[in-house]
Amino acid sequence: MTKIFDDPTKFADAAIDGLVAAHRNRLERVDGGVIRASEMKQNQVAVVIGGGSGHYPAFAGLVGPGLAAGSACGNLFASPSAGQIYRVAKTVATGGGVLLSYGNYAGDVLHFGQAEERLNAEGIETRTVVVTDDIASAPPERKHERRGIAGDLTVFKIAGAASEEGAALDDVVRLAQKANERTRSLGVAFDGCTLPGAESPLFHVPELSMSLGLGIHGEPGISEHQLPTSAELAQLLVDKLLAERPVEAGPRVVPIVNGLGTVKYEELFVLFGHVERLLIAAGLEVIEPECGELVTSLDMSGASLTLFWVDEELERLWIAPADTPAFRRGNPSTAPRRTFVSAKEHELTHEVASDASQQLGVQAAALLETAREIIARHEAELGDLDAIAGDGDHGIGMRRGIEAAVSAANALAGSRSVQDVLAAAGEAWSEKAGGTSGALWGSGIKAFGATLGNRESYTDADLARAVQAFRDAVITLGKTDLGDKTMVDALHPYAAAISEGITAGNPLAQVAEEASKIALNAASATADLRPKKGRARPLSEKSLGHQDPGAYSFALIVTGLAKQLAGSTLA
Repeated sequence: MTKIFDDPTKFADAAIDGLVAAHRNRLERVDGGVIRASEMKQNQVAVVIGGGSGHYPAFAGLVGPGLAAGSACGNLFASPSAGQIYRVAKTVATGGGVLLSYGNYAGDVLHFGQAEERLNAEGIETRTVVVTDDIASAPPERKHERRGIAGDLTVFKIAGAASEEGAALDDVVRLAQKANERTRSLGVAFDGCTLPGAESPLFHVPELSMSLGLGIHGEPGISEHQLPTSAELAQLLVDKLLAERPVEAGPRVVPIVNGLGTVKYEELFVLFGHVERLLIAAGLEVIEPECGELVTSLDMSGASLTLFWVDEELERLWIAPADTPAFRRGNPSTAPRRTFVSAKEHELTHEVASDASQQLGVQAAALLETAREIIARHEAELGDLDAIAGDGDHGIGMRRGIEAAVSAANALAGSRSVQDVLAAAGEAWSEKAGGTSGALWGSGIKAFGATLGNRESYTDADLARAVQAFRDAVITLGKTDLGDKTMVDALHPYAAAISEGITAGNPLAQVAEEASKIALNAASATADLRPKKGRARPLSEKSLGHQDPGAYSFALIVTGLAKQLAGSTLA
């Protein structure tokens, strides 16, 4: 259990601030994350990594010469927002383009994807390489769906070393992709991790048992086994990884034994000794191995093995110098400390709000406050539901998002249009929540407000169009369909019911109440579905019998809003 903290909601920021203070010669704190303190060469490719906090030394500990130029730092187990990623990348860009690289998780894919679009739109050429090394999370024929775990390190290191050598963006991307294709990992857990302030771990492994194929965000493994000896564990991990040896791989391999938080060095060394003997017995040559804590999960009790198959090109980059807080190799040349200006968001211009739009902005802020109260009441329930097949942070993430949205909306309500109020609320939700839900709710709320716009008057039909815009934004960004066991399974029928009821001329309060009942029933029906998206997908069997957290939280919110709308009109 994590014991050293003040406010659990500020734990991640406090840890990052302390990291920078402890490595002031290597790191600079910027809005959104950390960047290397030493100067970069002009037109050098900026490798920007990132993800949720709680995984140190990934991701902030891998920033420095020979590795990443910067890291966007999300909250605990939550992806950084698109704004954070954009600001970190823009701050470190020197004219040679940006490579974004991160583990393949739905929230990271959404937020990094949005940041990539913004950077390219501003003329900063930006590309992405997603890490997919975890063999437990999808079969070989669907390896593009796999998660990124400890294999993040090999991809980041190869990309960073290539950048430091002066390679162009196309070549850095090629090499990072090549490293990803030649990296395979598999992990085990002996018990779950506990978030700061939580009373219990996200999951438990039965005594004298082991969970195979865990995720680094607290997702439980895909199967449980009797606790093996260290030799048996090494045999299991090596056998499964060698069975997935890349076709193009030669005999030279880099093994990485990684501790996930509670399993410490002596135990890891015992495991590594067995691993090395097994690899040599298989006729392989061990190259520059790593054994230690490289991608952790707070206090999770577990370990993983990564095999990285190198050729001459990759080996040269793997052993190249690097100097970061957590990963140092060789003697990199010393560059002077950089001077930088932290990137800022573009200031938006706001037109004068009509009386009707201003009044509607006040109502929108009140509705967001209602949603905040609902999420506060159900936060623990949503977390427990998410922990069944995910990482258990849905309640926490929703609370962070809605609290930020309410604060942003209240700051503008009464003086700005409903479009401006909801644009600020949506941006704040995405920024503070991170994760998949943060990206989806943020985009949906902004689309809702943009559709309402700044008009002289409004009708119930405007509400129907705004709800449809919310739905379309979520579906487009999340690339989800009905039946995927996501928020969309409740959102889609809700939006249809709103549209049908208003078209029929029914009173708004009645329409909202009936649509919310449909959303609740649809959310409940997701218990019969297997997830096809997100972190719950590899654990689809465990998810059966339990409704989707995103669908359920959406249904809870619209049910509460329906009650408030009973005394409100759009006129």
